[in-house]
Amino acid sequence: MNHTVHITTLGCKVNQAESEALAAWCRDGRGWQIKRREPDADLCIINTCAVTGRAEMQSRQAVRKAVRNHPGAVIVVTGCYAQRDPEAFERIEGVDYIIGQSDKHRIPQIISPEQGNAPFHPIKKSASQPAVFRTALSEYKRFDPMPAPATGARTRPFLKIQDGCDAFCTYCIVPYTRGRSRSLAPERLISEFKQLVYTGAPEIVLSGIHIGRYGQDLDPQTDLVSLLRSLETVEGNHRIRLSSIEPTELTDNLLDLIADSGRICPHFHIPMQSGDTDILKKMHRPYEPENFQALTEKIRTRFPDAAIGADVMIGFPGEDRAAFNRTFELIRNLPVTYLHVFPYSPRPGTPAARFAGRVPAGEIRQRCRTIQELGREKKRHFFSRMIGKTLNVIIEEYDYHNTGNSKGLSANYIPVILENTGAQKALRTDCRITKLDSDNTLRARPISNPCKKK
Repeated sequence: MNHTVHITTLGCKVNQAESEALAAWCRDGRGWQIKRREPDADLCIINTCAVTGRAEMQSRQAVRKAVRNHPGAVIVVTGCYAQRDPEAFERIEGVDYIIGQSDKHRIPQIISPEQGNAPFHPIKKSASQPAVFRTALSEYKRFDPMPAPATGARTRPFLKIQDGCDAFCTYCIVPYTRGRSRSLAPERLISEFKQLVYTGAPEIVLSGIHIGRYGQDLDPQTDLVSLLRSLETVEGNHRIRLSSIEPTELTDNLLDLIADSGRICPHFHIPMQSGDTDILKKMHRPYEPENFQALTEKIRTRFPDAAIGADVMIGFPGEDRAAFNRTFELIRNLPVTYLHVFPYSPRPGTPAARFAGRVPAGEIRQRCRTIQELGREKKRHFFSRMIGKTLNVIIEEYDYHNTGNSKGLSANYIPVILENTGAQKALRTDCRITKLDSDNTLRARPISNPCKKK
C-alpha cells in the first residue's frame, strides 16, 4: 500500500527548505508518496508562520482545512507559530501533534517512535488533546539538521545553512520562535551541497534567517565568504544563489567574490525596512538611509544587470506622513529592481508591540498600495533594460499554462517565458530577451540548444 503525505508550508524560504527536507525523508527514506493536492493523505504536516498576524491567521486556516479535507489522517502542526503559541492549535479539534520549531527536526521520531528497520507509520493520537512537543529556545543552542537533505522537490532546491537570529529588531518575532543564530557545520553543509549537485540540481539556494552571520558561532569560527569559496570548488553544472542578506553584511570581500565568481548569481535581496532615520533607530536597524543608498548604488555600478530586491515595512509605530514620504523618496531614487512590501503587524512579546504612535490600519493599507505601485514601476524599468540582452535561464515549468511555452528563471532573478522551445524542466539555456508584455512578462528565444544541459 502506498502511503501519502501532504505538507502545507507558510512563510519564509527557511520554512520551505525545512518542509522540503521532511518531504525528502518521507519519500526517499521511507518510500511515501508526496501528495501535492487535496484530499485524503495519510499524514498532513502544516508548517506554520508567525511573522505577521495575517500569517498566523492563514496558519490556523490551513490546519482547519487539513483536518476537514483529510479525515483519518495524522495531523501535525509545526513551525514558528506552533513554537510561539501552541495553545492556538490545541483548540482546533482533530490535531494530533503540535511540534514547536525547536523540535521540528525530530518530527519522524516523535510521530513514529519505533522505527529501526520497521516501516514509517505515524501514530494517530487517541486522546482528545494533541500531544505537544516544544523545547524552550534557551536550551536550543546548536544547529540541528533536518532528517534529510531537501532533494527532488524543486528545480532550485534550498539548502538551509543557518538558523536563528541575534539582531532582535524591535518588530521581529523570529528570535523568539527560532532562537539565537546557529550554523550548519561546514563538513555537513558541503556534503549536502554535493548531494544536491549530484542529483542534478541546476541551482542551489543558500537559505537561512541571517546568513550573513554564518559561521560566527562555530569553533573554529568561519564566515560566509570562506564558505562560498569552498562551495565554488565543487564541480558541476550548477549555479549558487544567496537568499536575503543584511545590508551591513554585504561587504567588499563578499562583493569581490561574487564579481569574480562564475557560479554565484548576480542577485541581492536586502532588507531595507524604512527610509527614515528615526524609524530605523526605533526598529533597531544598524544603518541609516544614506548607507543603504550608497550600498545599492555600489552594487549597481559593479553589477549593472543584477537584480536588487528590498524589503520595506510600512506603518511601524511613529511612522507619520513625513517619515513615510522620506521612505517613498528614498526608494524612488534607489536602483532597486523589485520590492517586498509588508504592513507592520504587532507581534506579542516584541518591544515594538508596546510602542506608541500606532498608524491606523486603513492608512497602512493605502501607504502599502503607494509603495507597491512604485515597486511595479521599478520592476518594469529594470525589465525593459533587459530587452536585447542574453540571459542564462533555468527551465522551471514546461508547457506553461498549456501554451507550449516554457517558463524559467534567469541568473539575475528574472522570470522569462521561452516560446515554443520544447525545453524540459531543470535544463538551462542561453536566451535573448525579445519583448516585455504589458503585464511585465518578459519573453525570449533560445540561442543555444534548450534540450541539452548547460
